[in-house]
Amino acid sequence: MSSPKVLFGFHAVGVRLKTAPKSIVEIYVDPTRRDARMRQFTDKVAEAGIRLIEADGVRLAKMAGSHGHQGVAARVQEIKQVHSLDELLENLEAANAALPVAERTQPLILVLDGVTDPHNLGACLRVADGAGAHCVIAPKDHAAGINATVAKVASGAAETVPYFMVTNLARTLNELKERNIWIIGTSDQATQTLYQADLKGPVALVLGAEGDGMRQLTSKTCDALVSIPMHGAVESLNVSVASGVCLYEALRQRS
Repeated sequence: MSSPKVLFGFHAVGVRLKTAPKSIVEIYVDPTRRDARMRQFTDKVAEAGIRLIEADGVRLAKMAGSHGHQGVAARVQEIKQVHSLDELLENLEAANAALPVAERTQPLILVLDGVTDPHNLGACLRVADGAGAHCVIAPKDHAAGINATVAKVASGAAETVPYFMVTNLARTLNELKERNIWIIGTSDQATQTLYQADLKGPVALVLGAEGDGMRQLTSKTCDALVSIPMHGAVESLNVSVASGVCLYEALRQRS
């Protein structure tokens, strides 16, 4: 069994408590926090029969590596997830094969090129979970990895959305094309808007870091480029906000 890792904050620990309580080794809470939210939380911990340990703010901050723990931290075991993008897509294809065409789920993938800020990554994972994206993909050498801060900001989505860091992003995008997944990138210079694109089929939405955008090779690998209309003085959106706009437009079209 792998060594336990730490989750912190009400959302991140609460989602694990809801989805996989048996994976929680123990939960730590600040005894000086006695508000209604903490009482409701500790009641749920007691119902689940999980060991509850009192810990002061200094100890919690040391465990979490952050002062944003909200008085809650947990030691948890890793949850078994799919090990590769191929495995995820093959599982989806197998599930679809058993369904009538009208009921099949089309792949919806978020690709992040150059998102190195843990807060942005956490927010992107959260919106990906909300929109029902099957996974998030990023390059190993040009992206943030999953850490406690990402898990906190993601509010549990770091546990539910597979995050694949790949060695060669352009090659991975080409492999998605071989599976008939349409690669749509976002660019301020694109002549077609997001709302003119057909997102009902298998699609991977590619977003670059705020300011720099996608790398040139990534952009060239896309099947199409679209822009998000901007009508104010601001030239671009934060990448997590742009991810939400794109993913929820795909969700709207599919429903």
